[in-house]
Parts: sequence; C-alpha cells; structure tokens
Amino acid sequence: MFQPEEHGLEADFRLTMFSTLRGGTEIVSNTAKNNDDYIGSGMDCAVIPLSRHKQYSLVQTVDFFYPLVDDPETMGRIALANVLSDVFAVGVTDIDKVEMLISSPSNLTDKQRDIVVPLIMKGFQRATEDSGCYGNLTIKNVIVNPWCIIGGIATAVCRKQDIILPSNGRAGDVLVLTKPLGTQLATSSYIWQKEKNEKYQSILSALSDVDIEETFQIAINSMTYLNRNAALLMHKYEAHAATDVTGFGLLGHAKNLAEFQKQQLLFKIHTLPIIKNVLKIGQLVGQNTKLTAGRAVETSGGLLICLLPEAAEQFCQEFENVTNGAQKAFIVGELEETDKSAVILSDNVEYIEVTL
Repeated sequence: MFQPEEHGLEADFRLTMFSTLRGGTEIVSNTAKNNDDYIGSGMDCAVIPLSRHKQYSLVQTVDFFYPLVDDPETMGRIALANVLSDVFAVGVTDIDKVEMLISSPSNLTDKQRDIVVPLIMKGFQRATEDSGCYGNLTIKNVIVNPWCIIGGIATAVCRKQDIILPSNGRAGDVLVLTKPLGTQLATSSYIWQKEKNEKYQSILSALSDVDIEETFQIAINSMTYLNRNAALLMHKYEAHAATDVTGFGLLGHAKNLAEFQKQQLLFKIHTLPIIKNVLKIGQLVGQNTKLTAGRAVETSGGLLICLLPEAAEQFCQEFENVTNGAQKAFIVGELEETDKSAVILSDNVEYIEVTL
C-alpha cells in the first residue's frame, strides 16, 4: 500500500483530495449509428475511414478522469488502462501513438507537484509495456488547474479487417463481461478507512480492515489490467460487437451498444459479477441501489462482448488461462429479437462474488 512519507510527502497526503469529481468522461451520441465503416462520437472511440488509403481507418480516443486512489503511480497505470480500453473495444490491439494528458492541481505545493506528477507519469509509462503501443509515449505539457486530471489520447491506423465494429450483434448471442463490477465502492471504502469516518464505522460492523484492504486490492488488480487479451480473443472467437464498461455502468453501456446495432435487439442482463465484499459494503453504507441495478459507475472496467454461446464458453475459459487465473470473464446476459432495442435487468438476477 502507498506510504506518502516514503516519497518525501506528508504522511497525511492524499491524491484523492484533489478531485471533486470521480469517474471519467463519456460522450453519447447516435450520429454514427449503423454505418458499416464509420464511428463518430457514439461509441468508445472514433473509427474514420481514410479517403486516400481506402483499406485503412484511423482509430482514436480521448479519455481522462480524476484520481480515485491515492497512490500516484497506480493512478497512472489505471489511467493508461482506461484510455486504451476504448480502442481495445473495437478489437484494435496495436496502437501507433499514445499521448498522456495530465494536469496538476493549483493548490499542490511546488514540492508536492514535483513528486506526484512524475510518479503519475511513471505509472502511465510503465503500463504501456506489453500494451501493444508502438513508439514513445508523448507528454507535451502539464497543465495547472483546480483539479488533478489524468488521461490520454490513443491513436491507431489499421486495416479495416482488424477492426470489430460494434454493430453486428445477433439474436441468440450471449454477453461476456471481462472484469467484475464494483470498483467505485471498493476504492471509496478504502478512502473511508483512511478517514475513519462514519461509513467506515458502519462497514466495521460486519467486515474487518483486512476485508476492506483485500477488496481494494482486487479492484486495483482489475483496473490496472489491460483489456488487450480480451481484444485479441475477440478476433479468435469472432465477436459480433463490444463496448467497454466505465462511467455509465454496465446497463448504461449495454444500452448504448444495443442502440448501435443494425438489428433491433433486447439485451437481457441476468448476472452481475461483483468484487468480493462490495455488495456487503454497499448494503452497510446504504449505497447498493445502483450496484444491484447494474448502473454503478466503473473505472477501467471490462469489455462487454457479443458472442455466439459456444464461442462464449471457450472465450471465458481461454481468457482465464491466458491470464494465469489472475482475471476472469463471465457470461452475464443474452440477446433476443425485439421490436425496439432496449436493455433490461432480469427479475431473478444472479450476483456473483469475485476474487482475483
């Protein structure tokens, strides 16, 4: 766990104190719906066919968010995973350029800034290893503003056959999710533990400090894990469509994906895999309504993928194998024919507790 004083910071320094908002940026628009080659601002990233090079497309995303953990280096790793996830969601696994976006809070002291900002950069840069990124990471400048903002721009130029457009879901497909839910409550509970506040005391009525720390570490393991292996397996198992699950929660992103399909489809969610202890924490602090409804905000969440049922079973098994059991994928829903695209949560939804 992060110890500020080991880096020359005050013992009570907390990076999360420099964000008034938690979560990330998201844009929803239907301007690019159902185009065979082009995606505008409607999904995770832009996919733009190149007029002068007909066989290639430009794939690009811009994403940033605010600190949700106090360890600057870990925060950098999460930010990189969050940015690249948008590109991985369309099956693109080789990225030509990554530029980091970072701002330093104006109320950081000079000493704090000179320690914290390089640590965030270090985590972001280290996370590019084995990420499919080519070339050097670009960091043009550090902006000073009231908030700490961390993110980046990821760009790839790739052949059209290397892209899995998010519009070809079919009735009979099942939905696979490649990370568990509950990152916001998992990280918040660890902050409450540090603050020794009323919510922390409520949690202690049923869970221990060790439980809180285990839950937090599972969330870190999940958020820092790159979705690249999932993107590679999307090609092997011929995925029909995908999106990543972040600021709008599972049902919010499933709704956006459903509305982007060429066919009218009902996305029915029947299973919610949730990080160990998070469901209990939500109950203890009275904040489980969005979580149990599949609408809790996530950061650097998994890919939600449409696959044939037989392919989905194999995908989940191989995903666990290639990650040496460190990550898991789950079948969480199914697609059905309908008159108007929609997303619903089953009445008898199953909650799975996940340990990584």
